[in-house]
Amino acid sequence: MKNHSQGPEYPLLRIMWGNAFLLSVIYLLVGLVVEVALNQWPSRFLQRLSLSLDSLPARALELVGAMEPLRTAFFSGHIPESGVRLVFGLTTVVVIFLLALVVGTLMGGLRYLVARSMARRRGGS
Repeated sequence: MKNHSQGPEYPLLRIMWGNAFLLSVIYLLVGLVVEVALNQWPSRFLQRLSLSLDSLPARALELVGAMEPLRTAFFSGHIPESGVRLVFGLTTVVVIFLLALVVGTLMGGLRYLVARSMARRRGGS
């Protein structure tokens, strides 16, 4: 019997959010490890890796027109580097969740169409 206190079951949605959460945690942990390593052992490789990790949120912020105000605030001293890192981290999490939502919606739609097509074939035979 189904437990109604948990609400309707949407396994694809649960998987989608779980994957997005896991991906966000991994991305943020890698970013944290790279930043700590860069502070301890500065190298060209770690600098490039850090810039690569920063490119996703920087492009997303650029796309919505928020990068230039953030850059201005940083260089004028109104926001510390940790504030920029926080904005980049939150932006990355939002981008990952939006991508998960889009991909999950597309896959759910495709799954629905395939299931509907199979049901028609069974019913029409």
